[in-house]
Amino acid sequence: MNSRHVLRSLGCAALLTGAASIAPVFAEGTFDIPAGAHFNPQKLERIGEFFRAEIAEGMIPGAIVLIQQHGKPVYFEKFGVRDVTTKLPMTDDTIFTVYSMSKPVTSVAAMMLVDDGKLKLTDPLEKYIPSFATAKVGVEGRAENGDRTLAFVPLQRSITILDLMRHTSGITYGFYGDSLVRALYSNTLLYAGDFDNAEFADRIARLPMAEQPGTLWDYGHSTDVLGRVIAVVSGKSLLQFEKERLLDPLGMTATAFYITDPTRLALLAETMPNDNNFSAGGVRNARRMMKWESGGGGMISTVVDFAKFSQMLLNGGSLDGRQYLSPQAFDEMATDHVGPGSGIARDYFYFPGDGFGYGLGLAVRTDPGNAKPPPPGSLGELKWDGASGCYFSIDRKQDMFFILMEQTASQRQRIQTALKKLIYEAMEN
Repeated sequence: MNSRHVLRSLGCAALLTGAASIAPVFAEGTFDIPAGAHFNPQKLERIGEFFRAEIAEGMIPGAIVLIQQHGKPVYFEKFGVRDVTTKLPMTDDTIFTVYSMSKPVTSVAAMMLVDDGKLKLTDPLEKYIPSFATAKVGVEGRAENGDRTLAFVPLQRSITILDLMRHTSGITYGFYGDSLVRALYSNTLLYAGDFDNAEFADRIARLPMAEQPGTLWDYGHSTDVLGRVIAVVSGKSLLQFEKERLLDPLGMTATAFYITDPTRLALLAETMPNDNNFSAGGVRNARRMMKWESGGGGMISTVVDFAKFSQMLLNGGSLDGRQYLSPQAFDEMATDHVGPGSGIARDYFYFPGDGFGYGLGLAVRTDPGNAKPPPPGSLGELKWDGASGCYFSIDRKQDMFFILMEQTASQRQRIQTALKKLIYEAMEN
């Protein structure tokens, strides 16, 4: 691949050629590069070398990488196949299950209602979902014989819409950690049957919260509950509202919760046959229609669709002359709400990671972090990813975003880290 091919590669599938595995070397000084950096095409070629090696070694079926700066793609390559069984290649219209990359989309939809004056971040959750008025917090203790016990105590204050959006509601997931509350989320019939968003929110309300609202960043079903709030406020289903106000206007026509057209099933990207061990409770199957529209982890999308969403965020909430978020709403989303002085604690399961705070639906880079040398990036970077390895990052300082689309449960963190290093190592002042 030569330099001109890198720049004109939009829409062209990469060849499946084997390559020796390479270890991306961290370059000193790639954290918080001065504004105005550009990409070296020769260095960008290392991205292709890396992914072709991953595919040749059987680590992933394929992937798509897009880097866009100043509104134009500087690197857009498709590697491998979407499904090793069918051997169909990766294409622009390949559909990915994006899991938690659904959360930023749902959060933007909620902020549009805030802009409309129909929703306030300070509103108590029970205003929209009455079952949360009697929610309890599970507090662990010890019996005389040493066994762990769980007591249920009232909320010290109501869960707010802000709590849902910054993951401080006390609502958790059941697929990580060993607390008794998380065990209840894992062992109940939370995902039984063909339930809708209203029933799911009520099921969550009947479970104990893991901690008092506003005290700990705790990753969980908060955004799913937020999706139900959007439906109550708008009078439409979550997908109907998102399509009318966000997805269709942006041109995100392939983004939904399920594949409803049988002719499009072959477009769905799959994991390697031995790499489908997603541990998240209630993992959705995009091939099987359900009533549940999981705003926290149920969306499917394409790289082309998510590029439009990412560019809108990179622009501060607008695209092609249309304003989706007010400057105030965007600033709320892009501001750290869980940092020093917020009163919100972090524990081992703080998934934004070292150097990042958390805004409303997005991690926000606030400092270099504790690693030496620090991971690459820029202050103010916005990012999030999903259980399948799909990942996007928005660097407003460099007027740039990148998207990784892939389907792997076991390799995602390693590949995401390697890709980000390769991207920033290719930047020059």
